Amino acid sequence: MVGVPALPPPPVPYHATAVRPDWSALPGGLRAAVADRLGAPVVSARTATAGFTGGFAALLTGADGGRVFVKAADLTHQRHLADWYAREAAVLARLPAGLPVPRPRWALTASGWYALALDAVDGRTPRLPWDRTELDAVLTGYAELAAALADPPAELVALDLPRLADLARDDILWWGEVAAGHEPAPPMPAAAHGRLPELVALESRLPGYAAAGRGLVHGDLRVDNVLLDAGGRAWFCDWNWICHGPAWFDLAGLLITGYADGLPVDAIFAGHPAAAGAPPDALDVTLAALAGYYLTSAAAGPPPAPPVPRPAPAVSPHLGAHQRFSGEQALRWLAVRQGWS
Repeated sequence: MVGVPALPPPPVPYHATAVRPDWSALPGGLRAAVADRLGAPVVSARTATAGFTGGFAALLTGADGGRVFVKAADLTHQRHLADWYAREAAVLARLPAGLPVPRPRWALTASGWYALALDAVDGRTPRLPWDRTELDAVLTGYAELAAALADPPAELVALDLPRLADLARDDILWWGEVAAGHEPAPPMPAAAHGRLPELVALESRLPGYAAAGRGLVHGDLRVDNVLLDAGGRAWFCDWNWICHGPAWFDLAGLLITGYADGLPVDAIFAGHPAAAGAPPDALDVTLAALAGYYLTSAAAGPPPAPPVPRPAPAVSPHLGAHQRFSGEQALRWLAVRQGWS
């Protein structure tokens, strides 16, 4: 495949999906503690507009010009986010030196909230449709990451990170559940109608493929987890889902939006260093698995509302639209590759 006509973009741009509390909405004690650690009063707070969780995230500037990127979560109502942020801090501190990832500065607990400060990266989320120069910058940056994580440092491995093979069995593989009648069939593009047996067979190979090797992958490589700085370098953020697995899994997930933009993604995937040595059907297996995960998640809807008010929504109201878009494009790409359409 040398490219397909560009498909409609996601209904909400990836740089505008987040619904988060503003700096002024945080408890006064937390704001005072952060300012004290920053060493100056906060004079500017630019809330992050990308992402799908309801945690606080903003670029803070102090009166002395110092800047940090701060994530924060309520320890009572957003405990899972606080745990994710603490885990991410441990990961970022142990990633090999020189990689384009923000490093942790400090963390604190105040007024029942956990806050994590990271290096400030003055960048923006890549916009869709992809500019090829920007996509190439992201692909180059990911090649650097993949090479460094193919043989990860012992201190990072010591965190007892999960394995993609296990995550796939527990959270990603859904077509088998649909075929067994345990989950309703999600809406699918016409080209995939009647292809459930093939989808089950393809996705079932992912755990075996993902178990090979000892390398690490980001695990959630999407447009909204990348920043492009003023010099055009790509920075990779949100390391909550790092796990042992093959780099081609990250690459396939990232390129779903490239397929939607009509780019020659088959050739891009095949020519990228992260795909070197991948099984011949690795891309098809990954597309089948991700399509099932995204489409069934979108059909299930958001989690039920908690019995007590939260300081912000648990997830963005745009999450379902993102999941449907990603699942449909993954399935359309797979259908073309398989000759179903």
